[in-house]
Order: sequence, then structure tokens, then C-alpha cells
Amino acid sequence: MGRRVTALFARRALLPEGWADDVRLDWSDAGTLSQVSVGGRSDDAEHADLVLPGMPNLHSHAFQRALAGRTEHAADGPDSFWTWRDLMYRFARVITPAQVEAIAAQLYAECLRFGYTAVCEFHYLHRDPRGELYPRIAEMAERVIAAARSTGVGLTMLPVLYSWAGFGEHPLAPEQQRFRTDADEILLVVEALEPARGGQLEVGVAPHSLRAASLAQISRVVEALAVGRPIHIHIAEQLGEVEQSLAFSGARPVRYLMDHVDVDARWCLVHATHLDDAEADALAASGAVAGLCPTTEANLGDGVFPLSRYLERGGRIGIGSDSNVSVSPVEELRWLEYGQRLVQRRRNVAISGSERRVADFLWQAALAGGAQASGRPVGALAIGRRADLLVLDGSHPSLASAETSEVLGRFVFCGNDNLVKHVCVGGRWVVRDGAHVDGVAIAERYRRAMSELR
Repeated sequence: MGRRVTALFARRALLPEGWADDVRLDWSDAGTLSQVSVGGRSDDAEHADLVLPGMPNLHSHAFQRALAGRTEHAADGPDSFWTWRDLMYRFARVITPAQVEAIAAQLYAECLRFGYTAVCEFHYLHRDPRGELYPRIAEMAERVIAAARSTGVGLTMLPVLYSWAGFGEHPLAPEQQRFRTDADEILLVVEALEPARGGQLEVGVAPHSLRAASLAQISRVVEALAVGRPIHIHIAEQLGEVEQSLAFSGARPVRYLMDHVDVDARWCLVHATHLDDAEADALAASGAVAGLCPTTEANLGDGVFPLSRYLERGGRIGIGSDSNVSVSPVEELRWLEYGQRLVQRRRNVAISGSERRVADFLWQAALAGGAQASGRPVGALAIGRRADLLVLDGSHPSLASAETSEVLGRFVFCGNDNLVKHVCVGGRWVVRDGAHVDGVAIAERYRRAMSELR
């Protein structure tokens, strides 16, 4: 996958402590950074102008890439997340393993082109269209892993525990049967994927939500999971979910979870859109990551996360593409900031006491939170991390005469062109001059899958 080069000399590179000039990056054949030298020698290395760490995408449903743009028509009554979900269920009922692989590969190639170098795949398509397990229990997850390998993206596979249709263990509807797993089955999927773990792949677990997994099931899976593995869950995405949780338990979803489960730094609470102040404070104090997906949350009419209070309390964030209506980290970060500006009616919201540049704060915060949520050594140009990096197109007009301190501000908030020129993942160049190295073949397989699904 791409030409093997084990050193890069960057005229300007974004390190954990900030921008630095004349940085040499060396990595091992296994794809891990072995040396990061400011003022290092430039010989026997590829040269680049502007280099950033690649962004982890902490929440994706790969198969939904094929649904993007196909639900933007109004029904007879008011549309919502719940009406969109019905359409998604209908689509998910017919998709085959081969089609899932083709769609995931197309998605991951696109993610790489726009600057995501790692993906956390929240994977809940486990059964065949009849609702039966495949002969290999991890068949569908293995197809997604194959797509990640074929594109070169790093992956955290999160097999999803999905047993119920609502609080109180309501039976699943027929259109949800492909998602059905109990605690023992999901642990068997995790076990089946163990041999595939390595530098480019981690395996965690994801209780779908408090609607779809009971507290007893969640506790069973978490206790059986190997120490240090990531745990993700959808939570408090919609006001309807908050109301259902209150009716069932007397508590809001985040409070209900945290009162019964030890939520710590292994956890990523995806969306967490509707928090009261006490929940925001508790989530920040837990060390878990809030997994924010602003383009999907806007597309589905979810609401706006209480970012300012959460950040003031030291909360950790990361970003994800979720339903994959967008595959750009720039767009996610832009929407994250702009949503806050619209709600608060002020500018430059996402900052800290030590970082007043919005784009710099958001990029670094999302790198750290995404790396934590992925359970992989990514998200920074530092020794021991994966050699996942982006080279920006310094000749693009949007970066014309940019001072180093302006680069991320221009990258995130200036125009809609993709400024990512080259992408390296695990020490291999997978995007050159804006194109994925196997993009033509990947797109052809995707077109065939879409034709079949049509």
C-alpha cells in the first residue's frame, strides 16, 4: 500500500507542544515513529512544507455511507431522527457482506483523502437478512476490517451489543433482527477478532445504547473485556431518549449510566447532546471522551452539545463522521464551533486559557480525544505513536503567505477545497496528490455495490 519511505523532513510540523520548524520524522518498518527531531538532518528523507498529525475519527457506521443523501426528502408528517432511523433500518435489511466491504472501503478511502487516518467503527450489522448468525460469527466485522486493510486506514473495531428495542427490554422489531446480539455473542465476536489485532487494528466493544442494552448486559461485557480496551456507547442523542430514560429509571441517560457503571477513561460517550449541568460536570470529571459528530447531529436534528461548560470543567472531546453525510474532519470542527456561535450568539467559543486560536485548540483537542477513544497510539507526532500524518498543500491559495500560527485557522475556516495533499498511515503513503493510491479500483467496486442495492 503506497511507496515505502521511512523518514520525512517537514519545514513546519505540528508537535504536541505546538508548531516547530525543520522537524525530521523517522519511523520503523512496523509504522511507529522512532525519532522526532527538531533541527534534524534533511538528507535521505522525503521533504514537505506543512505536516499535521492525522485525525482519528472516533465514530463511524460505515454502511451508512451508501445512504448519505438518499433521505433528504420530507415525509407527510414532521421528520426527525426517528423517521430517518426507519429508513436506515429498511436499507440495512438487504445489504450483503460483500457490499458492506465495498462500501466501507469507499468510505475509508474518502476519509483518508480528507485527513482522517484512523476510524472507530461502531459495527452493529452482525446477522444475515434472515436474522441468523453467519457460520463465522464475526463475518461482517471481518469484512469491515478487510476494507480498512485494503485502504490503509487504522481501525478500532467496536462490535455492538444490541438486544432490545427500548428501555425495559422491549423485544426488537423485525427490521432490527440483523443487529441482534446478547452479551455472550458479542464476546464471541470480540474473541474471534483477537488474532487480527496489531499495529493497525484494535478491538473494543460498544453497548449500542441504554435503550438497546441493559445495565446487567453492559456490566457483563465490560467485566469480561480485556483491560484497557475502548468502550463506546450512544447516549442522550435525542430528547426522546432523555424522556424515555426519565420515565423508566427516574434519571437522565448519562446520570443513569454513571450511577450504575464505572465510567472512566476507557469510555467514549457518543453524542451526549442533551446533558444537564450536573451530567456535563460528571462526564468531564470521569475522564471519558465525549464523541461529537456535528454534521450528523445537524443532519438528524439532534441538538447542540453544551461545549463551553464541558470544556471549562476540563472535558475531553473527539469528533466522528457517524452516518457519513460528511467525511471531513475540517467540516466537523467547523460545525462544532459554528453551532456554538449560533446558540451563544458570540464568536471564538472553543478556546482555553492557554490556547486562544480556535482551530488550533479544536484540532489538538480532537487529536487527543480521538486517540484516547481509539485505544491506539495515534493522534500526535511523537516517539512511540503511529506514523499517521498529513501533508497540506502549501501552494494552495487558501494558505498563501500564511504565517505558521495562521495555518490551522486557514485550514479549518477558509473555503471548502480539500487542502490535504498527501497522507501517510502507519508509515505508508496511502494518498498522493489528493488521490487514494487505489482509489480507482475501490470506487469501481463501490459503484457495483450501489448498482446491486439500487
